[in-house]
Amino acid sequence: MPGKALILSASAGAGHVRAAQALERAFVQVGAPYRVHHVDALQFTNKVFRTLYSKAYIELVERAPDVLGWLYDRLDTPWEKERRRLAWDKLNTRPFVRMLERQRPDLVLCTHFLPAEIISWLKAKARLACPQAIVVTDFDVHAMWLCHHFEHYFVAIDETREHLVRLGIPAGKVTVSGIPIDPVFAEAKDKHAMRQKLGLLADRTIVLLSAGGFGVGPIEHAVASLLGLRHPAQIVVVCGRNEELRQRLGALAAERAGEPNALAVVGYTTEMDEYMSAADILVGKPGGLTTSEALAKQLVLVIVNPIPGQEERNSDHLLEQGAAIRCNNLPVLGYKIDRLLDDPACTAAMRENARRLARPHAAREIVEKALTLVPVAGVDRPAAGRHS
Repeated sequence: MPGKALILSASAGAGHVRAAQALERAFVQVGAPYRVHHVDALQFTNKVFRTLYSKAYIELVERAPDVLGWLYDRLDTPWEKERRRLAWDKLNTRPFVRMLERQRPDLVLCTHFLPAEIISWLKAKARLACPQAIVVTDFDVHAMWLCHHFEHYFVAIDETREHLVRLGIPAGKVTVSGIPIDPVFAEAKDKHAMRQKLGLLADRTIVLLSAGGFGVGPIEHAVASLLGLRHPAQIVVVCGRNEELRQRLGALAAERAGEPNALAVVGYTTEMDEYMSAADILVGKPGGLTTSEALAKQLVLVIVNPIPGQEERNSDHLLEQGAAIRCNNLPVLGYKIDRLLDDPACTAAMRENARRLARPHAAREIVEKALTLVPVAGVDRPAAGRHS
């Protein structure tokens, strides 16, 4: 009889869900004898709590990112605020707990700290006994990811593994896997074939501007600067689920027909791997998933307006490794990219650094390792990690 695996995310931002979907596909890829279910933990909470976690997050990203950064830093105190947070989360996740106890999974993988925290508590109370693997979806690890009862952590980079070890997590329980992305990003796709398929120009530098899954941020200001590039280019804007933005930019693209720098506008798409395969440069926020996808495609990364907190830290790691540049002032975005394009040796070095950092098979590696955490029939379960 096949085992049962739950992959638990939370729809606070798009990255946690996309990471969970990547793991779900990796289970199919490895042919594991498991029935796999991906569950958004927020769907099993009350409406007020769900709004706080999802809609309020997007509102803060759009209207008050500095507040979000302040909260990120304020809460990043390992082991200090866990009791208060757990009490609040337990109060609001009772349907989620009932679902877990009804499902009785053999293995759980969490791509968000909320379900990881609740499962850790259930394991402490002996109400759940399955192995828990925690998959961190940014380059850094925030204090809210820390749990007492777990079997394994998966992190993006060596420095984050060392951070966890110094916080008391056993080194043998942390694997540097990279951030899980859809296995399709590991497939080599010809740049020219992808441009032809997507109706993009074959003879221009393709600058891909990503607004993220929710289409937030000062995208139109970035577009205005990019349209002033000296080097002939086509600007491809992926607007995500922001239909108003797509319509406004679509009208601008129609007005600019025949101009030296072309504008192409895309709404929500499931073909991001093909757009990245067709592109030369990615401009956008350094979310963990988008960044990992771009590294897998060896794109030159230009970071704009990182969200204070996790994206700022992602940005720091990418800049330190020479895989990105950052533009702090949107009016000079085009100028900075022109300077990059003036220096082919620099762009080639950035692509090589991206190739070195990329972990395109992270999802598969995580699933294969997580499956080893499940005890063989008749063998005692391994003890959960316990730290205080």
